[in-house]
Order: sequence, then structure tokens, then C-alpha cells
Amino acid sequence: MAIIVTGASGLLGTALTEALRAEGREVVRLVRRPARDPGEVSWRPGERLSSLEALEGAEAAVHLAGASIGDRRWSEAYKRELVTSRVDGTRTLVGALRELSSPPEVLLSASGVDFYGDTGDREIDESAGKGTGFLADLCERWEGEALRAEEAGVRTVLLRSGLVLSKRGGALGRVLPLFRMGLGAPLGTGRQYWSWITVADWVGAVLHLIRQREVRGPVNLTSPSPVTNTEFTRTLAKAVGRSAMPIPVPAVALSLGLGEFARAGLLPSHRIVPGRLVGSGYRFAHTRLDEALRAVL
Repeated sequence: MAIIVTGASGLLGTALTEALRAEGREVVRLVRRPARDPGEVSWRPGERLSSLEALEGAEAAVHLAGASIGDRRWSEAYKRELVTSRVDGTRTLVGALRELSSPPEVLLSASGVDFYGDTGDREIDESAGKGTGFLADLCERWEGEALRAEEAGVRTVLLRSGLVLSKRGGALGRVLPLFRMGLGAPLGTGRQYWSWITVADWVGAVLHLIRQREVRGPVNLTSPSPVTNTEFTRTLAKAVGRSAMPIPVPAVALSLGLGEFARAGLLPSHRIVPGRLVGSGYRFAHTRLDEALRAVL
């Protein structure tokens, strides 16, 4: 049976699609342009899907679409785009699934560890409640739309992802050139925790969760070993054969350069652990940051 994927052209969607096809799975990609082959369905988040036949009888839907959090400075207009691309897009997809006579068994919908807000040095698993701030509020609304699929009998898993390590893109891909020039430095105090996962483990976890029929609700997609930003910086610098800058980038400079994204996305602490993922039997390929970076790079 087919797997439906939105956001299939992004970093995670591309990696997941490649893995599914390597297993011999059929993938139906929802794309925001005219469909070019039978494996694609054109859609526009916020508008009803006109063609549902290709979605009938799918095994699972993996919903990853949404405007990038860190690619642009946050104006008020772009913050609205961050919200509408996720909330309206999820509402559209779930509405389509609810119309199917044979909907997927499971919907796996993207979210983020930003749901928990700034956790300081406290270790947090899925039992923790929602934090405060723009991104936490966004995650709550995003997840709320996804959970409406449960009303149609679709098991729903909320993928609360941490920092995904890939040299192809994402946060790591953007900072690698600086680190290779010896310009990597801690951000702010450097004491904030970063919860990370390799793209290989992220894909492996999603495939695992498709098969684990007893798992539903929030699942943290992070390694069991979150590290401080200072440790992350030193480990990445060593991995590329350079030294990190001894002086951190001040929080005020980050805020001046990156605006609200720095205060909301880079400086809060997320010491998140994958309690439900480990409890469901998933075995990580990479649990130590130094080994993970060597594998990724």
C-alpha cells in the first residue's frame, strides 16, 4: 500500500521518500504545483483537495509541509505564513482523509520540541505540558488540527522533532561553512540545551512508528543525549578539524542580526529525551554527538 507524503521535496521529505522507495514502497507525493506523474497529487493548503482517488487505501500519511522556521527573518507577515502554512495545511489534509472511504491507518504529523518552551536544564519527555511563546503556541495549534484525524479512526502520531543533523541542509548545513573556516562559536551563554537527531535516525523512527500500531499522540524525535550549545559547538568544530572561537556570540548580537527567531529558536533550552520512542522499542543508530557528526559528515 502507498504512503502519502506532504513536504516531500524538503530535507526530511526527500530522505523519507528515498528510504520508502528503497524498501519498494509506493509513495504518493502531495505537491504545490501541477502534478507531473501518477505518483503526485496537486494541492494547496487551505483549499479542499479536488482529487482524492490517489489517497484511497493508503497505509499511512506523513505530513511534513510548512514554511521554514529559520530561513528568513520573522516579520509579522512571515509569522502569519508560519502559522497558516501549518495550521491550514494540516486542516486541509485531515479534511481530505476524513472524506476517504478507506483512510490511512495512521497519520504522522510534524511538530517540534518547541512545544515544551524553554526547559532550562530540566530533562523533559512527552509527559510534560506545553510551554510558552510563539513557537509553543504554534505547535499546539498545529497538533490540534492533526488530532482531528482521530475522529475518523486514523491513529495520529505527533512528530516532535529536535535539531535534525544532515549535511544536505537544515541548521547544520547552513552553519557548516562557518565551522570549516574556523568561525564556529557558542551562541549566547552556550548553556542552553540542544536536542538533536541524525536524519538517518529520524527516518528510521518514522518507519518504526508506522509499524508500531499501539503508539499514538506525541513522540519526541530526538536522540537520548541532548547537549549544551557549547558542547555542540566544540564537537562540531572538532568533527571538521577546526577549533571553535573562544568568545561566544552575544545574545544581543543574535537578536539584532536574526530578530525574534534568535530569541525563540536559538537561545531557548530544550533538554528533551525520546521516552516514548525508546519505550516502543526503537534502537538508535547514533546516540553520541561525536559519532553522529562523523556519520553525517
